[in-house]
Amino acid sequence: MSLLRKGLAAALAVLSVSLGVGVADASPPRIVGAYYGNWYSESKPISSIPTNTPITHLFYAFALIENGKCVMPAPTAARDFADIRALKKRKPSLKAVISLGGWGAGGFSDAAFSVESRKTLVQSCVDLFFQDGTFDGIDLDWEFPVYGGPTEIEDRPEDRRNMTLLTREFRHALGKRLLTAALPTGRLQTDGSYDPAKSFELRELSQIMDFINVMTYDMGTGFSPVATFNAPFREVYNDPMPAADRKWNNVAGAINYYERHGVSPRKMVLGTPFYGRGFNVKTEGPQHGLYQPYDSAFWVDGYEDALKLKATPGWQEYWHPVAQSPWLYNAAEKKFVSYENPRSIGIRADFARSRGLLGTFMWELGSDDAQYSLLKAMSR
Repeated sequence: MSLLRKGLAAALAVLSVSLGVGVADASPPRIVGAYYGNWYSESKPISSIPTNTPITHLFYAFALIENGKCVMPAPTAARDFADIRALKKRKPSLKAVISLGGWGAGGFSDAAFSVESRKTLVQSCVDLFFQDGTFDGIDLDWEFPVYGGPTEIEDRPEDRRNMTLLTREFRHALGKRLLTAALPTGRLQTDGSYDPAKSFELRELSQIMDFINVMTYDMGTGFSPVATFNAPFREVYNDPMPAADRKWNNVAGAINYYERHGVSPRKMVLGTPFYGRGFNVKTEGPQHGLYQPYDSAFWVDGYEDALKLKATPGWQEYWHPVAQSPWLYNAAEKKFVSYENPRSIGIRADFARSRGLLGTFMWELGSDDAQYSLLKAMSR
């Protein structure tokens, strides 16, 4: 270290002590984000979240768009909102964010299409969600502008620009409230190989939003040709996915992709999946079902379900040194399950910190076990 740098460091340390803060306090606080699906309202209510939870941001999913306006269809919403306000009283630092959209949610393309329609949508959201102190911001989860979403959902070539214009309208209306988005990584979708930059003006969106929740998962789904990992950590070279896609369709590659498209690490929060993906494979192959063709796919709802499978006779756990993820395989039933455990989640949390990202988030809190094992690993 040069004498000048040493002198500056010493001066900063003295100034920090005189102000009663540490040097590290100049950095933004780490985000530990949790999506909460209202379908868990009965089995795992918000009121059961402990006050000492490490969660900094709670994203309540999902509000929808109907006739160009925000609506909240969940029958438990009133109780859930009251529980959110009560949790915020017990934990004043907690930020609650309403998430709009999700897979299968329509209405975005029409609502974002014109100046008038954008104003109508934004004002309806403000009127519905920001009158009683429940929410501190809104999270946009449009899946997806332009192409790649469910085939029955309306999309247009103009969506890419209109998403940015809609975001600007929200920014203007929300003022100092939080504005975030859940944005995807590369993957195989309804229209084949999916490139997020064809749906989103990533650089401009990141400049308008407080931060982006990068959905570094759902890379191995029912759109994939073979049984594969839901969220591989790095590129696996014997993955049969085309090399041009494979480079970006992993956790580290996705973050590289976003940086390449102008998104600062200080605007990114890394996503971790608390659920699993299953495949009924046709043959075992040399890697215990991995990268094998399959007949059908299935969902593994949460970590507890994966642990139950692991404890069931006939199931064996394996670990991939590059994907940095476990998987389960049942040779007799030819069933393959990709999931995450505290070890793999911890690796992703370490990566987020080492790359200077704002923090980590998960989909979805109700999919953790009763001890919050994955949340603890994610927030360590």
